[in-house]
This record gives sequence, C-alpha cells and structure tokens, in this order.
Amino acid sequence: MKVAIVCYPTFGGSGVVATELGIALANRGHEVHFVTYRQPVRLELLNNNIYFHEVHVPEYPLFHYQPYELALSSKLVDTIKLHKIDLLHVHYAIPHAYAGYMAKKMLEEEGIYIPMITTLHGTDITLVGKHPFYKPAVTFSINKSDVVTSVSENLKQRTLDIFDIKGDIEVIPNFIDTTKYKNTFTDCQRSNMAKDNERIVTHISNFRKVKRIPDVIRIFHKIQEKIPAKLIMVGEGPEKEGAEQLCEKLGIADRVIFLGNSHEIDKILCFSDLFLLPSESESFGLAALEAMVNKVAVISSNAGGIPEVNIHGVTGFLSEIGDIDDMAKNAITILDSDETLEEFKLNAVRESHKFDIHSVLPLYEEVYERAYKSRFLNA
Repeated sequence: MKVAIVCYPTFGGSGVVATELGIALANRGHEVHFVTYRQPVRLELLNNNIYFHEVHVPEYPLFHYQPYELALSSKLVDTIKLHKIDLLHVHYAIPHAYAGYMAKKMLEEEGIYIPMITTLHGTDITLVGKHPFYKPAVTFSINKSDVVTSVSENLKQRTLDIFDIKGDIEVIPNFIDTTKYKNTFTDCQRSNMAKDNERIVTHISNFRKVKRIPDVIRIFHKIQEKIPAKLIMVGEGPEKEGAEQLCEKLGIADRVIFLGNSHEIDKILCFSDLFLLPSESESFGLAALEAMVNKVAVISSNAGGIPEVNIHGVTGFLSEIGDIDDMAKNAITILDSDETLEEFKLNAVRESHKFDIHSVLPLYEEVYERAYKSRFLNA
C-alpha cells in the first residue's frame, strides 16, 4: 500500500511516533511518503520504500504569516497524483487534518478519492484545538476524517468531551520498537555523567510550561538532599532559562546538566536510574515509555494518559499534579535501595514491552485496509 504521512518533523512526540510508524510500515513492504516542511529528525536514512517531499512556503510581503496550510494541501495533491497514493495519514489535528481535507476535496474534483486517517496526539486537542479561534475548524476536520484514532483512552474521552464529534474514535496507543534498545554501552561511559556513588535522574521534554520544569528542579533538589545524585536535563524550550536560574538559586547548578536537544537519548537513558515527568498534561507519556524500555523507573504526575503507561507501585509512582513533596518522597523510596531500584527497573522494561511496535503496527494496518476499501464505496 502507498501511504502519505503528514507530521511535524520535530523532536515532539507526535513527529517521533509518525516517523517510527512510517519506518515500520516501510520495513513491512509498504511505500511511505512523508510530506512536511523538513525531513523528520528520526528519519535519518531513506530506503527504497521511504520518500520525503518537502513543503515549500513561498514568502510574499502581502502575508504577515505565511500560509503553510495552503502550501501543504497543494503539495499533498501533487504528491498523491504523481505517486498514486492509496491513503493519507495525518498526525496532529492542527493544521494537518484541515489541510488534508482540503487536499481530499481538490482531488475529488478530478475523480480521485483518498481516504484520510487522522491521529490525535494531545495538545492539538487539549490546548490548541479547544481554543475558540480553532475549535470550529478542528471539529470540522475531525468529523470529515474517514477514520480518527487517538493515542490513549484518556485523550479519546477528552476529545469527546471538548468537541461535538459525530463518529467513533479508535484508540491505538503509542508504541516503541523494543528491538532497538539492546544497548552496548559500557560502564566507563556512565562516568561522563556521574560518579559511581551517584544516582542519575533524567528529564526529557520540549521545556514548555505544561511540562512543569520548575517542579522537576524542585523534586531533584529534595532528592539530592538525601541521596547523592545528578540530574540530566535534555531538551530545549521557553522554560529552560528559568530552570537554569532556579538551579543557581537553589545552589544545585553543579549537580544539574543541561544537554539541550540530543540524538543520544538511548545512551543517556541507558545509565539513568529514574525519570521525572511531573507534567500538567500528557496525552500518553511517550517520554516515560522510552525511559521504561531503557530500564528506568518513572516518577510522574497522575495526568492524562500517563497512568496507562506508568503503573503506580510497579514501574514507578504517580502523584497529583504539583505535589512535589510526594514525588520526591516516592523517588527517594526507589533510589534509596539497590534492590528496590532494580525491582522497579525490571518492572519498567517488562511493562514497556506491552507497547512494542510489532503488536501495535497491525492495528494501524487494519485501519488502513478498512479505509482503503471504503474509497471504492465513495468513489
């Protein structure tokens, strides 16, 4: 099957999931065409079944904001016609579902029917999508999609609560390719981050306000008062500068390492003992899952879809949003004993295998097959 995938090409969860899905589909013999404004960060190598089509947005003085949706929908029309695409899979409702629908309608004018699957990932619904400026367009785009999926049961319910959705939403969870996480890193490399007697605590995100970055710093501040530890902060975003200043204020700047965006996430997580995710909202908690598959216990908020991934008392602990004291207490409980830490680590990697891509991929293929057959009914 020939599939066109539209996603954001950045380090964010939706782009990562879309890219990994496309790679897995290509490995199973499907022809995959990525259509976006830059080559996705996880798409390091193209192969015989993977193609990338860059969306160029011409700049005109007339436009204060360049019309990416217009350029994207036009590029989709050209790509679908040229490569005889069978179906369109858009990730993130804004603006991809809207642009995808416009492409569908333009193609129908030429007698070409392309089914569109829309996958909802989180802030496209819970933050941006419900804004009064965008809500009508998001509602329209979702309702005009041939199939709608969401990455967690929690996100599905929130979507149904926020929008007037006419059809069904199918839950297909985010996934991870567990075969990629058999690392060969040596213990000597761990010393680049911490001393032998120090625990390594990690946080990875886009450093937006919703991630509650100051909570990460304050939780770690309480941890290191009881247990020798280092905090590795991976990512870039608007909250980073404030986090650095907070570390200075708390006197722990020498115990916190800010790495920025990194392509060595697996190496960092390989040596990590604990992952902090105190987010205000997470549709799924992909960062937690990536930590777990690397044998890292998780301390998180009880928000969104995180409890569907991080099992309380098994893979880590859940606390109410903003409860820094409880998160720190739970973290110390895990880190204080080698035996306890090892138990949580083993549980984490075991639970992560439930989300292996080889279990999830057939769910998408079934949706594709159903949507593909529907094109003949609508042609």
